[in-house]
Amino acid sequence: MIKLYQFERTWGIPNLSPFCCKIETYLRMAGIEYEIKPALPFSTPKGKLPYIQDNNEAIGDSRFIINYLKSIYKDLDEGRSAAELAGAIAMQRLLDEHLFWILLYSRWQYTDENWQINKKAIFGGLPPIIRDIVANRWRPKIKRQIYGHGTGRHQAEEIFTLGKLDIDALSASLGSKRYFLGHQPTTLDACAFGHLINIIGCPIESPLKEHGLSKNNLIDYVERIQGEFYQDLKNSNPSLTPQVEIP
Repeated sequence: MIKLYQFERTWGIPNLSPFCCKIETYLRMAGIEYEIKPALPFSTPKGKLPYIQDNNEAIGDSRFIINYLKSIYKDLDEGRSAAELAGAIAMQRLLDEHLFWILLYSRWQYTDENWQINKKAIFGGLPPIIRDIVANRWRPKIKRQIYGHGTGRHQAEEIFTLGKLDIDALSASLGSKRYFLGHQPTTLDACAFGHLINIIGCPIESPLKEHGLSKNNLIDYVERIQGEFYQDLKNSNPSLTPQVEIP
């Protein structure tokens, strides 16, 4: 059985990492059996979570994990046209390579209140003294990554303006469809759900979250996937409540 190494569950959502959530959602959508192994990203194949172990092979990075699952188990994208797959890949890049960094900024840098919530969620299982030491070492590292990516070079208002454009694009692309490519879930849906629930379904407050909560089709989409594929986490999420958008 596949062993999925990821962060502990918290906040009433599948995972606080969009990428961990992406992999678990793909596994559930594809009906692949797996076992969760709670972990921190200290001694992992690529220094990050998630990673999987299967048949004595350890695979890191969500993109390569999904390629492996497609080739060995089930390909959720089978039968899709080249044009559909091209559009799906482009949308996944928007999520993984752009919107993710704005989400990361909102947790690690935007406000101290958000950082404290994020810190407790990630490092709360460690002894208090060790927790503070480890967290205070990781925060500057993540902030340097955000700056190196380019997102951290902007002002907060500029960063969230870019994020809102991504949310608008996702909402327009989904429209009134059940899933992004129609009636059946694909890799794009596992990816989009992982990011969206981590924006609008967690206790990290920001203009990005408020804008996401102004899109009823995205709220319905997240609730629908959580209800369909995470019956064990079916308890209502108070974060999925529309609020007034912050200008």
